[in-house]
Amino acid sequence: MDKTESNTIIEVRNLAVGYSAKNGNSTVADEINFVLAEGELVSLVGANGIGKSTLLRTLTGMQKPISGSISINGKPLNSYSAFQLATLLSVVLTEPPATKNLSVRELISLGRQPYTNWIGSLSENDKKAIQFALEATETTALAERKCYELSDGQMQRVSIARALAQDTPIIVLDEPTTHLDLYHRAYVLKLLKNLASETNKTILFSTHEIDLAIQLADSMIVMSKNQTFFNTPCKLIEAGKFDSLFPKETIAFDPTNGRFTIRK
Repeated sequence: MDKTESNTIIEVRNLAVGYSAKNGNSTVADEINFVLAEGELVSLVGANGIGKSTLLRTLTGMQKPISGSISINGKPLNSYSAFQLATLLSVVLTEPPATKNLSVRELISLGRQPYTNWIGSLSENDKKAIQFALEATETTALAERKCYELSDGQMQRVSIARALAQDTPIIVLDEPTTHLDLYHRAYVLKLLKNLASETNKTILFSTHEIDLAIQLADSMIVMSKNQTFFNTPCKLIEAGKFDSLFPKETIAFDPTNGRFTIRK
C-alpha cells in the first residue's frame, strides 16, 4: 500500500530499540524504518526474544528509544503529553487486567477516562462509544457479567472493546491471540481486520500466528536476527523475508501457500 502525507499516521526512521543502563545501552534491534497509514491492519512478527514487545513499548512511549525517530501525525512522539497520547493510541497488553472484579461494561468504560470529567461521569457521547465498542466486538451479551467469569477468548474481545471505546486513531496490541485456540485466534484477527477497514483506525499487533497474519494483514513488520523488514505480505514473500525467521533445518517456509511446515 502506497503511503501519502495525507493518510500517514506513524512514521519510524532509523529507530534503535533496547534498554539504557549506567554502563551503556543494550540495543535489541536497530535500523527500523516503516510508515503506517490510516485504516491499515499491520502485524509484527518474529521469533521469541527478537524484540517485538520492546518495539511496541517504544512505539507507545512506554520506554525511550536508543536512537532514531518516531512521529505520530507528523509530530515527534516525545512531544506529546501522556494525556495527549491517551487520545491518540490505546494499548492492549498480554497481561490480564487487575480489575477482573469489574463487570464487562465497567471495564470497557475505563477506556473513556481521557474524556470524562473530574468525577468520572459518563456523558452521552461516552455511553455511545461504549455501546459501539460492545456491538463491534459482539460482547453486548456479556456486558453485565464479571470479568472473572469470562473465557480467555471472551476476555480478549472485551480488552479490544475497551481499546475501541477509547476511540483513538491507533490501537496497539501485544500478542492478542495468546492462550486462544485456533478458532478464537482466527476470530480475533478477523475482528481486528474488520475494525481497521470499517473504522479507519490503524491497528498494529504482534503475533506468533504468522500464517494467519500473512492472510489478513495489509502490511507486516518482520523482525529477524540482523534486520527488520516492512512491506505487504506478498512483497515480503517474493523477497524471501520469511525464510530466515527460524532455523531452516527445523522449519521451512512455503512461498506458494504462505505457510510454515516442519521438516521431517
